[in-house]
This record gives sequence, C-alpha cells and structure tokens, in this order.
Amino acid sequence: MPPETMTERVDFQDRALVLTEALPYLQQYAGKTIVVKYGGNAMENDELKRSFARSVVLLKAVGINPVVVHGGGPQIGEMLNRLNLESRFVQGMRVTDSSTMDVVQMVLGGLVNKEIVSLINSNGGRAVGITGKDGRFIRAKRLKVTHKTPEMTVPEIIDIGQVGEVESIDTSIVEMLQHSDFIPVIAPIGVDDAGASYNINADLVAGKLAEALKAEKLLLLTNTEGLLSKDGELLTGLNAKQVQALIDDGTIYGGMLPKIQCALSAVGNGVNTALIIDGRVPHALLLELLTDQGVGTLITGEHVETVSGCNG
Repeated sequence: MPPETMTERVDFQDRALVLTEALPYLQQYAGKTIVVKYGGNAMENDELKRSFARSVVLLKAVGINPVVVHGGGPQIGEMLNRLNLESRFVQGMRVTDSSTMDVVQMVLGGLVNKEIVSLINSNGGRAVGITGKDGRFIRAKRLKVTHKTPEMTVPEIIDIGQVGEVESIDTSIVEMLQHSDFIPVIAPIGVDDAGASYNINADLVAGKLAEALKAEKLLLLTNTEGLLSKDGELLTGLNAKQVQALIDDGTIYGGMLPKIQCALSAVGNGVNTALIIDGRVPHALLLELLTDQGVGTLITGEHVETVSGCNG
C-alpha cells in the first residue's frame, strides 16, 4: 500500500474532527425523539431524497428516535391533473371534496408514504408507513375557514370540504414503533369520530405530534435558508418573544407564517426547540443536529407562555 500523501492525511484529520465534533450532540440527544416535517425540494430531488434517508437511518442507528411526517402537495396536484380533476385553493388551502380526498389518500397514504419508507429501508433503516387513520391515532375535525371584509358585519364561513385540523393525538402506535426500533413515517391524514377522513397540513401534524410526544426537537424542512430578516439576512437563534415581534412588524408573513406559528406552539407546549431548516442542503438534518454549524433558524420557548396549539 503506497504511503499516504499530506493532502490525504489532512483530509482524514478533517473527517476525524467532524466525528469528534458530533460526540456531545450524540450524547445530548441519545434516546430523545426528533420530529421531522419532510417536504419541499428535499422530496423532489433524487440526491436530496437519498441524503435525507441516510441521515434518518444514521440518527436511528446512534440512538436518536426520528419520527417523519411528510407532505405531498405537488404530487397531489400532479395526480389531480392526470385525472382531469380541478385544483382549487382558498387562503392557500386545497378545497377537498370527496373525489379529491380519494386522491389525497391514494397519493399521501400510498405513493408518497411508501416511496419514503422504501427509500429509508433501502438505506439500511427499518421504516413503517402509517396515516392518522391507522388506529385512529390522529383525531381530526373540520377546519373552519372564515372570510371578512370591512363591509361585512359577520364573517363568512367558507366550506373547503374535507380539510381538517388536529383535535387530538394518541401517541401509543408511534411509541410502539419507536420501542421496536422502527422509524415511523406518517402521512398527514386524520379521521373524525364518524370515520370521515381529513387532509391536514403536514406542518400542523408535525407540530402537534411533537407536542404530544414531548419531543426534544421539531424540525421543519423548507425551501429557504430559514427565517430571514427584512434585509434578507438569516436569523439563526430566536426566542418566542423575538419571533412574535417579527410577526407583529410584518417580517414574517405569507407561507412562512403557519410554520412559525407551529414552531411557537411546539416550544410553548413542551418541545425543547423548533428549527426551520433548509431542505435544499444535503444532509441538512445531520448538519443541524450534530455539528456546531446549523443550516437554519432555531426557536426556543424562552419567555413564552403556554399556547393552545397551531391551527393554521
């Protein structure tokens, strides 16, 4: 075997430093639950899919308990187009009649969920895919959407069909899988007492599940660097009071607002920290959890009173 070059030796040393840097984090998170909302570009790019799966498998292998909640909006839209079914949105939420709900269940509970499970399993993990209908572990109720203009004395209630919000979560099925060394992969579909199915925003499910499991961390993968200031600079570490001020002054708005509300609810209800991380970065989970250099915005519950939860 030829002698190693100086460049190779430095490379080996760099790798060793990375491994030793991870040690205190591995000790900190050993045995803890991490809830990850998986979506966006990380679900649509083959390289990012593989890096996500390998990261999840590694976390489980070193004694951390990842729970994956996934979205699938683009895949649902694509299938609806193929079936010549119209997609309509009200306040950013898909109007879900019975035909659309059938497609949602087929895509989220079938195609997308099983693809993620297969990806994790093919990278050495043991994943099991479920929806909130399994064991009725996600109890849902119909989401009421209201619309009000200055001319209206009473807000209008808009019916958007089988779109729901989380009413309660029974964590027993998830905990059973965790204790059996499986990785739960959860499609955000809930069920009511009458057995009706509801399409629920994946961020909302991830946040409420993190609260119910008393998770150490909630990680929400996005298609941005994280939470940005009005000047476009990444805000890396915030407490709940600072986040609320950013909402009040309009820095946080639009599609980021529901994610932030879920993060605030989580840290206000027992989750240690919530993170908005850049899912476009390969192995973003490992970089955020196991190194000194994060890839997003960390939110803590410091100076926040307990809140009721994120309902969109």
